Amino acid sequence: MYNTYTKFILFFSLSLFMCTSYSVQAQDQLSSQNRKALRYYQKGNTAMGNRDFVQAISYAERAIRIDERFTEAYIMIAESYSFTRDCEKSCVYFEKAIASNPDFSYKLYYFAANEFMRCGNFEKAVSNFEEYFRRFPSNISEIPIVVRENYELCLYRLQLMDDSLPINPINMGPRVNSAYAEYLPSLTVDESKIVFTVRRKADDLTVCLNCLTEEDMYYSEQVDGIWQDRKPFELNTHYNEGGQSISSDGKYLIFTACERDEGYGSCDLYWSKRIGDAWSKPRNFGKPVNTQYWESQPTFSADGKNIIFVSNRPGGLGGMDLWSTQMIEEGVFSTPVNLGIPVNTMKNEDYPFLHPNGKTLYFSSEGHKGMGGKDIFYSELLPDNTWSEPVNLGYPINTYADEMSLVVNAKGDKAFYSSDRAGGYGKDDLYWFNLPETLRPQSVTYMKGRIFDAKDNTPLEAFFHVVDLKTGNVVVSSSSDVKTGEFLICIPTSSSYALHAQRRNYLFYSENFELKDVYTDIEPYVKDIFLKRIELGESVVLNNIFFDTDKSDLKPESEIELKNILQLLMDNPRMRIEISGHTDNIGSKEHNLALSQARAKAVFDYLVNKGIKANRMDYKGYGFSVPIASNESDEGRTQNRRTEFKIIGF
Repeated sequence: MYNTYTKFILFFSLSLFMCTSYSVQAQDQLSSQNRKALRYYQKGNTAMGNRDFVQAISYAERAIRIDERFTEAYIMIAESYSFTRDCEKSCVYFEKAIASNPDFSYKLYYFAANEFMRCGNFEKAVSNFEEYFRRFPSNISEIPIVVRENYELCLYRLQLMDDSLPINPINMGPRVNSAYAEYLPSLTVDESKIVFTVRRKADDLTVCLNCLTEEDMYYSEQVDGIWQDRKPFELNTHYNEGGQSISSDGKYLIFTACERDEGYGSCDLYWSKRIGDAWSKPRNFGKPVNTQYWESQPTFSADGKNIIFVSNRPGGLGGMDLWSTQMIEEGVFSTPVNLGIPVNTMKNEDYPFLHPNGKTLYFSSEGHKGMGGKDIFYSELLPDNTWSEPVNLGYPINTYADEMSLVVNAKGDKAFYSSDRAGGYGKDDLYWFNLPETLRPQSVTYMKGRIFDAKDNTPLEAFFHVVDLKTGNVVVSSSSDVKTGEFLICIPTSSSYALHAQRRNYLFYSENFELKDVYTDIEPYVKDIFLKRIELGESVVLNNIFFDTDKSDLKPESEIELKNILQLLMDNPRMRIEISGHTDNIGSKEHNLALSQARAKAVFDYLVNKGIKANRMDYKGYGFSVPIASNESDEGRTQNRRTEFKIIGF
């Protein structure tokens, strides 16, 4: 699992060469001349050749008890511990070997440096590298590149540690964690539910040949700030399920299932939809997303359309790469695209998490420069839809061990991840910590509520989308629950947005949001929406028609709303409407009447120019004669400055 494994193999072969080169020397060339000590040493050397490292250590220790300055015996113990991956003891004995004879060999400092580096003691690694450089017998330019790279990497890691931020991961407690391994968390945008993977002991029902463990999905709900007792997810089977991601609105779940009969490869991606309080039967993503290779660890974008996942399929840059697919329509996915450089490397990238802002991607990597093992990085989506150079989250979030499966809440101030650090309840536990301001992504707030029929309050399934008024881009596209009418959508806190909700045989609903500030403590919008049936006399306030002050020229941001009116009239070719303009009471009656008339005509002219027959529409200005709020406040006057349309015939 460690990216240091490759370095370990290199170290393994080099040190074996070193051990062999000394052991084959004549006995009078070894640092000890004590015959009894030498006999133990030779027995230890035979044990090393047989890969019996416990016996090798035992013989070398006997040799040292006889001759405490027997340098090669110390090296034998150090190498034996290195082979068994006990780097702490290996470091101790490399230091003892050097202490027994500092001039024994300049190479000894290099091997000690590598072992300290593998064990995460970068300060001692740097010290030994520098002593190796000082004692190097040839021109310093002849030092191998890999040695210089490892030295510079240790300096970089020391700098990360010097720049460390105060972070105190807090265990999520026994209601969430257990004696088993908990990892790969995913979080709803309102932080009401956390879903995670549990690796427990396999039982008689586990469908996995020779598997000792089984993976299942669990969830915990937060009530009054307290995470409740975890419960198994209803989609679990006796196969392995995990590596899940829940959409921001809690409506869709995508997850990984392995070795299923209908699968395409070892592990495939599946999706399920929440309908009321139940989840639909999971469906395989199918081709072209799933292949004969390994697909896993998906993450949703906030709009529910973009899915980033991990695969070792051909066409990537390394072993495991991050790939992206688009959900074109429910259950239909585009051909996956490799995220490419600079995110992916020739080594492994995995455990992606795309923040609800849709721009900040967190992932684990063995290929980018870091503390060692798997480190967590983030990359930002740039305006040209490429990804920025990944940034290491730094120490102590990252250590020389493996760090992975980090998720960040919508506010951007709290992170969750798994760790096997000491003091937990079992193997990997789930922890949370406050994210330093320098590492926080652009925050996201959310709007939630229900959609009803305006007449009888029946919950409705309605489709809606949120558009950035600055760019015209759709940032969220989803629908309310078919049974409850509930919805929840993410809204980045940096722009102005238009919300449009619509349903067949109903008039559309529009809403406008101004979110230009960056909030540190975001309160969500909670709003119920009432849709009006398409009936004679019904009207709609066009909240996303914009004019400059005291002018009647349509602003570009109005295009989105105008297209909605156009589509409504095209879908209902017999419908006739009146477009009306309204103002506040600032200014004269005559002036406001003329202004409101001109604004209504601007909308009329747009629709005529787009092909709607003029005899299907009337337009009229009412000035301030039909207020819908008090003109005594700024808020009321804002509501009164509006454009509407009303159905006047069929």
